[in-house]
Amino acid sequence: MNSENLKAHHHKHHAGRKDLTGEHWLGDTIQLILLILFLTVWILDSFLLDFSTFPAAYVPGFIRWPAGVILLVMGSYLARSGMKAVFGTPQETPHVITGGVFSVVRHPIYLAAILFYAGLICMTLSLASAALLLLIIPFYYFISRYEETLLTERFGNEYREYMGKVPMLFPLKIRREG
Repeated sequence: MNSENLKAHHHKHHAGRKDLTGEHWLGDTIQLILLILFLTVWILDSFLLDFSTFPAAYVPGFIRWPAGVILLVMGSYLARSGMKAVFGTPQETPHVITGGVFSVVRHPIYLAAILFYAGLICMTLSLASAALLLLIIPFYYFISRYEETLLTERFGNEYREYMGKVPMLFPLKIRREG
């Protein structure tokens, strides 16, 4: 099997959408597994076992819950805006999407997922869930890098320039002078 066929088998395409570059073929499945695992740990720890939620005793609910809701709303906005930009209207001439939420981070949909997890953690301060999120974030980094390889192969310097201007997952770019 040559490298083109190998690449074709390792990322999924969206039927009838030649404007979309593709994703890791296991990305959606692993995201679903991680979501189920996270929700199971969060619910069990936060509402049944109280195994690692002791920090909640030091931060009042009137601070934790609104902060968590803010993170959930931010994540919802990023997810909705990112999905609309990518999957909404097909591009007649495929190009790198750099406007809207894509001007803040290169992977706003993945950042939205991380904010969803962080919002739930913030509400109950489950340390077990926070530890799980620390394992989930590298997965999002991995699939982001994978997709960036596909995007760089397809769009070349246009995507490389975009990478130089916009941070990958977290909108915390330190500008270098010079």
